[in-house]
Amino acid sequence: MDTDIDTVPGASTSTENKDNTDSFIKVKSKRSQKRKREQDGVDMDTGEPVRAKRPQFPPISSDHLRGPNEMRKIPVPAHRYTPLKENWLKIFTPIVENLHLQIRFNLKTRNVEIKTCKETQDISALTKATDFVKAFILGFQVEDALALIRLDELFLESFDVTDVKPLKGDHLSRAIGRIAGKGGKTKFTIENVTKTRIVLADTKVHILGSFQNIKMARTAICNLILGSPPSKVYGNIRVVASRAAERF
Repeated sequence: MDTDIDTVPGASTSTENKDNTDSFIKVKSKRSQKRKREQDGVDMDTGEPVRAKRPQFPPISSDHLRGPNEMRKIPVPAHRYTPLKENWLKIFTPIVENLHLQIRFNLKTRNVEIKTCKETQDISALTKATDFVKAFILGFQVEDALALIRLDELFLESFDVTDVKPLKGDHLSRAIGRIAGKGGKTKFTIENVTKTRIVLADTKVHILGSFQNIKMARTAICNLILGSPPSKVYGNIRVVASRAAERF
């Protein structure tokens, strides 16, 4: 009887172990999965995809490209009537003959009106002519403003002295005097070193030149407004200008 009792539990444990082993799921190792991926990658087709053909459209005619005639108006202040009248032929000639635009001065509205016509070929001609007339009205010489038509990389920037520092009374007058210098010496020095043109009109400062040169001139003028002595500003400008020349 005792032997029968001892053998029964042993048999039950062996059957339980078999059931447990059957219930385990065999998991693949990471190395085998990596090998399988590499094999799949080798078997994949590595041929170049077929490029889609570009659509070919007929060229647009110049009439559709130009669109309707456009017009720009530039207001003229009272103190620029006489210079505009004296230099009208110098302004009129390049706009009409070179840019093929129409221009007139409207006596009622006191505006210079520039308009495109059928002979206008360049799309940017109207913008160039507008910048040219605007630069002359701001106070630049006709010869300097004419560079806006001839060259593409010239820009016009304007700012107020009080935008840099809120000054009033004598402090504002002294700041403007530091920018101009005795007999305009400081202004001419900044123009020559930075290769720009500067116009001082009351508290307004107008700068004509390329983007990098405008940046140098604006920095020098802002330093003068903030109170830096001209000698220090001259040195800083020359250092920056020499670095810019070495780059090119």
